[in-house]
Amino acid sequence: MSALPELTIEAENLVKTYGSLVAVNDLSFTVKRGEIVGLLGPNGAGKSTTMRILTGYLPATSGSVKICGVPAASQPDAIKRHIGYMPENNPLPEDLRVSEYLWFRGRLKEVPRAKLRRRIDEVLELCDLKRSRHRVLGRLSKGNKQRVGIAEAILSEPSVIIMDEPTIGLDPHQILLVRDLIASLRGRMSVIISSHILPEIEATCDRVLIINAGRIVAQGSPAELRREIFGRTNYRVELAGDPAQLPALLAAVEPSLLPSSAGEADADGFAALTLTAESHLDLGEALLRALAGTGYRVRALSRHQPSLEDVFLAATRRSWDARLPDHRPPTGETRAPLPKL
Repeated sequence: MSALPELTIEAENLVKTYGSLVAVNDLSFTVKRGEIVGLLGPNGAGKSTTMRILTGYLPATSGSVKICGVPAASQPDAIKRHIGYMPENNPLPEDLRVSEYLWFRGRLKEVPRAKLRRRIDEVLELCDLKRSRHRVLGRLSKGNKQRVGIAEAILSEPSVIIMDEPTIGLDPHQILLVRDLIASLRGRMSVIISSHILPEIEATCDRVLIINAGRIVAQGSPAELRREIFGRTNYRVELAGDPAQLPALLAAVEPSLLPSSAGEADADGFAALTLTAESHLDLGEALLRALAGTGYRVRALSRHQPSLEDVFLAATRRSWDARLPDHRPPTGETRAPLPKL
């Protein structure tokens, strides 16, 4: 068997239209071997359409996709051998038992009989389904059905796993199990996950693609996206001391470090301040040393970074701001102002 290429997914200038509706608009990205990538976007942004194009279930209007070097347009059946796909609404035959369904899907995926029984046991263990292996699919809970879908997606050990909302309907324990399962695939399989549970994306993914109106509006690791979108770091400090000396002290630690807000001092003389720096380095230790060395009393110091939810909202709002000149409302209509960050 030939070695896998370094890039397992290559999408270039993808476009998908439905009449006058543009669902995917000039989308280009790559995924490396063993990388876990999160696909984020509001409802209707084009995430599910993009996933269906990647799997070969839906042809693109224009553009190209390669899975493990195989072109999807000309060889849609061949790329399916490299992909494990779990759609958002996973269709399951309700009259089969869990083990029967996985055996059926394994044979369709051309897993050798000599290997399949052992592989079914492995995925049942990984997905915490061993106690449900003889249960009828139609009688399973929503969460267990989701886990059967994940088990089926990884059954043939494909090079690429594509999951559309894999944790929907799961309880917190099951979400943690799925998170650990996906993390265990890192380095072995390339994984694309679409989800609205942003903390799960941040905890699991190496890189994030944010899509809005069919376009990629931001991409990178969560840390890179914070730097790109916000470009600053906030610190919250509770201290007591002479406020007049504070600006010079902060400038000595980092020239861009400035107080952005301050609260009233309490009965003990401590006031809460918010400090903002353009630097992305962690200045906490240097700031603490400088404050303690000049007679300030420090009760608390913490670094606050925007969450992935903040990044997501800012990126999608920014993309709509950029589109406004070309999407003015018809004469006589008014558009509600966009919220400011």
